[in-house]
Amino acid sequence: MPRVPDMRPAEAFGWAWQEAGRATAGRSARRPAAAAPAPRRGLVATVLLGFGGLGCVSLLTGFLAFVACLERTERVPPGRADGIVALTGGAERIGEAIDLLAGGYGRRLLITGVNERTSRDEIARLNPSQRYWIECCVDLDYRARNTIGNAIETRRWMQRNRFNTVAVVTSNYHMPRTLIELDHALTGSDRVVPHPVVAEGFDAGRWWQHPPAARLLAAEYVKFLVAWLRTRFEADPEYSHAAVIIGRGKPVKMVAEPIPRGLD
Repeated sequence: MPRVPDMRPAEAFGWAWQEAGRATAGRSARRPAAAAPAPRRGLVATVLLGFGGLGCVSLLTGFLAFVACLERTERVPPGRADGIVALTGGAERIGEAIDLLAGGYGRRLLITGVNERTSRDEIARLNPSQRYWIECCVDLDYRARNTIGNAIETRRWMQRNRFNTVAVVTSNYHMPRTLIELDHALTGSDRVVPHPVVAEGFDAGRWWQHPPAARLLAAEYVKFLVAWLRTRFEADPEYSHAAVIIGRGKPVKMVAEPIPRGLD
């Protein structure tokens, strides 16, 4: 008699296909458990995108506020100061500063950041009607290399002349960063009287219609943020480590060279 192979009860009664189906279903049900981290990764990505979007909105809002605060027209200073400081970088700044000096808004004028090849005679030649003031009451600074150096040299000049207040002349888009640096160097914004100069042809109110103006304002806004952040952590601009980085590795004296002994 032929031998009947041994069968489990499920197979004997034709239930084997049901058992196999349950096993397959069980394995299929367990597979999604391995992919559980996917929702968490999606959540992290969503949070990062949210923070990135919030950062972009904050930067854009800050930029619009920065542009909105810029002066659109030049104004007569609200009061007189002991001295006047003009930062080089714009053709109109020097003439405006000498006009303030002639108008009695300060006793002396410091032009800071002057190019080493620019002499007093050259400045007088470019401003012939103001030669008297240039010869009698104008000091030239050749040491400052950037806005940090301008602030350092302004402080040194004020200390030498025993000035307590100063009117600062620079472009309107450069004024916010200049005030940050001067406030940091002089430890008191009440000592500074701003006099922003509006360059001819530069309309901050329609910056989006002029790509060069938009790029200039965007770059200045970034520098403004960097200056604000840097001055939160520095005690004195003359010992600024960030200035070395800004100067591309040059020593700090290239930002504002030290005064030789006996002249301070």
